[in-house]
Amino acid sequence: MKGNSIRLRSAFLLSGIVTLLWLGTAMATLRLVSEEMAEVFDSALQETGQRILQLAVVDVLNRDEEGVNRRVTGLAEHEEHFTYVVRDPEGRLLLTSHRARPEDFPLFPDSGFHDTGDMRFYQEMAVRGTVILTIAEPLSHRREAVVNMALSLALPLLVTVPLSLIAIFYGLGFGLRPLNRLRDQLAQRGATRLAPLVRTGVPSELGPIVDTINDLLMRLERAFAAERSFAANAAHELRTPLAGALGQLQRLRHQSQDPETRRRADEVEHTLRRLIRLSEKLMQLARAEGARLLTDAAADIRPVLDMVVRDFAHAASAREIRLDLPDQPVLARVDLDAIAIVARNLIENAIRHGDGGTISVRLDADATLTVENSGPTVPADRMLSLTDRFVRGNSVDDGSGLGLAIVQTIAGRIGSQLVLHSPVPGRADGFQASLSFLPQIPQLTD
Repeated sequence: MKGNSIRLRSAFLLSGIVTLLWLGTAMATLRLVSEEMAEVFDSALQETGQRILQLAVVDVLNRDEEGVNRRVTGLAEHEEHFTYVVRDPEGRLLLTSHRARPEDFPLFPDSGFHDTGDMRFYQEMAVRGTVILTIAEPLSHRREAVVNMALSLALPLLVTVPLSLIAIFYGLGFGLRPLNRLRDQLAQRGATRLAPLVRTGVPSELGPIVDTINDLLMRLERAFAAERSFAANAAHELRTPLAGALGQLQRLRHQSQDPETRRRADEVEHTLRRLIRLSEKLMQLARAEGARLLTDAAADIRPVLDMVVRDFAHAASAREIRLDLPDQPVLARVDLDAIAIVARNLIENAIRHGDGGTISVRLDADATLTVENSGPTVPADRMLSLTDRFVRGNSVDDGSGLGLAIVQTIAGRIGSQLVLHSPVPGRADGFQASLSFLPQIPQLTD
């Protein structure tokens, strides 16, 4: 568990608050109970003294001799909390308990409760002040009772605090489940999936957060849609004027007899063709980002790859492309246009950055497309940025820098991954790109 966990910090905080409340309540209870216990002890001390005084008066009045001290012997060994002495006004002892020490009993001028040292005394007089009883109780006895009571209130904390920490921790986990569900929903959102979060069953505390996030997702969706629409429309609208300009330029070049004019016309034609290719790439990128790439029914993808390779074979700058297809149909639920875009961009990348050797296009039975070309290896630091937009593997070529970025976008949309290797595994040179059209597509839930 991370140290900055809200759940763990809340559990410790709430357990600390519960402990402090328990201690505060226990201290207040102990104070009140101590006062009540003091009254009970005083009442017991007074009542015991009065009963002993009655017995002492009868005993003194029935004696044959005056001034004789009698000590009451204990019937059995026991702990004696009350001790007493009975005296006359001159301080002569008339009666004492078996453990009383007369020198510890001062003679007070009046009746009632008195404290001396560690003793609590109660003094009572009878027979017109001729018989004086002084009964004592050690205050340590009372303190012992208070300490035992305090321990009985505090000892449960040793069990209550750990149990409350565990209970609060798991209770918070149960209470934070809606937040975890919200987190899971957010984890499924991205640039290609900006559906609103489900509002049903969301606690009232999270309702405003869900509404705010949904509003943000809606604005992001509109912004992304506007960007895709702009890119697609701009690329589409540019195709016609660029094609017209290219035709007029070619006508002008054929009509001109000036070598310098022809040379400049060739340069302009090269630039126009780059713009046409860039507009096509932008349209492909817009489709990769916005179109539905997964279909309900699976289709054989071999004819698409065969058609794309034949298109390259008919091009003027064709290179030898070796196509290896399985004998059995290879089915996938990926849109066939998206498969064609992937294959075309990977082959174009191999043609543009290869050394002119044979290009290998292979489709495995598990619907994994692999394109390999010979040529110099790509440094490891540059491999990490090849799928970024407008990044070219060779800064001197006339590519748009969007081919691998488009393939990467499609791979992310269908739940797959574009895997790049340089050199080709098992060789010392070349470049390899592979992508599976049968990815483990997670089931998105709300």
